[in-house]
This record gives sequence, structure tokens and C-alpha cells, in this order.
Amino acid sequence: MRRLEQLHDAGVSIWLDSLSRDLLESGKFRELIDEFGVSGATSNPTIFAKAISGSSRYDEQLRGLISAGGDADPQKLFFELALQDVRQAAQMLEPIHERSGGRDGFISFECTPDLADDAEATVAQALALWRGLDSANVLIKVPATPAGVRAIEELTAAGVNVNVTLLFSVQRYEEVIEAYLRGLERRLAQGEPIDGIRSVASFFVSRVDAKADAALAEGSSLRGRVAIANAHMAYRRYEARFSGERWEALAAAGATAQRPLWASTGTKDPNYSDVRYVERLIARDVINTMPEDTLRAFADHGEIDRGHGPEVETPDAVLEAAAREGVDLDAITEQLEREGVEAFCDSLQELLECIETKVGSLSVAH
Repeated sequence: MRRLEQLHDAGVSIWLDSLSRDLLESGKFRELIDEFGVSGATSNPTIFAKAISGSSRYDEQLRGLISAGGDADPQKLFFELALQDVRQAAQMLEPIHERSGGRDGFISFECTPDLADDAEATVAQALALWRGLDSANVLIKVPATPAGVRAIEELTAAGVNVNVTLLFSVQRYEEVIEAYLRGLERRLAQGEPIDGIRSVASFFVSRVDAKADAALAEGSSLRGRVAIANAHMAYRRYEARFSGERWEALAAAGATAQRPLWASTGTKDPNYSDVRYVERLIARDVINTMPEDTLRAFADHGEIDRGHGPEVETPDAVLEAAAREGVDLDAITEQLEREGVEAFCDSLQELLECIETKVGSLSVAH
């Protein structure tokens, strides 16, 4: 796995954009940790919808929950099922977390997307999940909606590890960083420790190109470059905001920077390299959470030295040129944020209906 070792040496943490009981119980997750350098994993409602609806491995636990006479509410049952997977993954990743001094080895679990526009409800659910999981190497995912940004500050002040998800625009990223910094400052002012808090900001990539390419002419040289330029502008903000007097005061008290995480890095356009969003997003201190196919593809033919190009050297110029050719990036990122929440809500609904159906069939069988 020389290529993955080189990627790690270049400063990129390799996380898996998947989680399921099949993955955990089959030994595949262990293989990916041991043989492919995977040092973390992320989940979301769509991932769990596919995992639970497409597997019988959850049936025994469901049957036990039903037999015990517990609450048959589908969402509560979902939490029981999913959090067992999260706990198992966290346990498997714990040695990495310890070896890295708390920098790596995390598993993420997402607040339900129906709360994306309700800051108070998001905070309440996130706190309940955080306390229930009770593990230092867990991140609670909160969407980067306006309500989510408010929740991020409150949760950081409360000492919760947060993975900011559905982040598309640099402007919103600025708000997310500010929320994290304010949360740390509030916690410090209260006399609470900040040295154990970890956070990542999940900046989505390929979905941006899918929208931007549709707005560009067929032969435009900017096709496939807008998302990468957007991500590199975000990385510039990361470097700028986690330096200087304000940050140094927090760092002196033990704070750690909120690491950028590249999400949606599987290539959607078959005309592009299947490792494009790994090769072009290599930078120190970042995380790339990849679908398994992308991970294996990079292990097979990824190249570290392709992490350079015009969209990397001059991302602002790429975005300005794209705007002249009709790409309204602000409108695209706003649309993607809303579509992301709606897609996760649809997946959650599908998941709850699947659990309800399973409960019915298992109850009859019992």
C-alpha cells in the first residue's frame, strides 16, 4: 500500500466514508485499518439507510429489543442499532486515537436531519448522543445550516466533539470556524478545559463540480476544476484563521485546530479520474473520507505528485473565470446545502419505514 503510505506522509488522514454491521462483522473494516491505512470513518443517514435496509445482520438485535418489551418507536430503535455500530467502530479505532494523541481515530455519527433548522433541538440531541456514546474518539455531526452554526458554538462550549457536515461554501466555512473559536473562548472563560476537544469541518467537493459543470460550456477548460478551487480557497481560510494572536491564545490553553475534511470525494463524472478528488486535494493536516472504491483505486494507481495544478496555485482566479462563464457559486452552494438536508431527510424516512417493516415481520415471526 505504498501509495496510501505516501498520502499519509503528505499529511492526509485517510477515513472511510461508510459504516455498517456487515463491514464490522465481516472483518473488512479491520482489513481496511490494517492494510489500507484507514484511521477513521464517517456515517450519515443515507449510509445507515443502505446498511440497515440491505442486511439481515440487524435482525437479531431488533428481535431482542422487541422481545424485551422496549419502545418500538422506529427512531429510537434506529439509534439502538446504529449506536452499537458506532461503539464497535470507536473501539476498533481507539488504538489509533491513542497513538495519534487524539488527532485521529474517530468515528462520526450524525444528528437526525429533521433538526437541521432547529438549533436548540440539535444541541439537545447532540448532547444526548455524546453522553450516551461516552467516548473521546466520537464526533457528533451537525449540518452547516444557519441553525447548525449556532449549535456548533453551543456544543463546542459544552465540550462536545463536532464534525461539521454539509459544508459547501467558503463564506459558511468562515461562520463555522468563528462558531468553533467562540465556543472554545466561552468554555475557557468558564474555567473549563479545552485541550480534549476535537472538531473537523467536512467540506463537500464533487457535488459542487456536478452543478458547476452543468453551467459551463461543453468544452470549457474550467470543467472539473471549480470544486477543487473552492476547496483550496477553504484551505487558505483554515491556514489564516488558525494562526495569529487570537488562535495562539487558545492554542496555549491546549486547543487544537478544527481540521478540514474533504467529503464527497468519489468521482461522479466518468470522464474524470476516479481518484481526482484525492490527488488534487493533498495538503498538510487534512482528512479525506473516501468511499471504499475510491480508497482501493488510489491504492492501485493514485499519484501524490498530481496534487498541483492551476486550480491549486490560483484558486481565486479559477473561480473568477468560472463566474465570468456563468457559474453562480453562491447559488450552487446554497442549493447544495438545502438539497443535502432534504436528501438526508428522505434517507431517514426510508430508514424508519424499513425498521417499522422489519419490526412488523419479526413480531409476526416471534
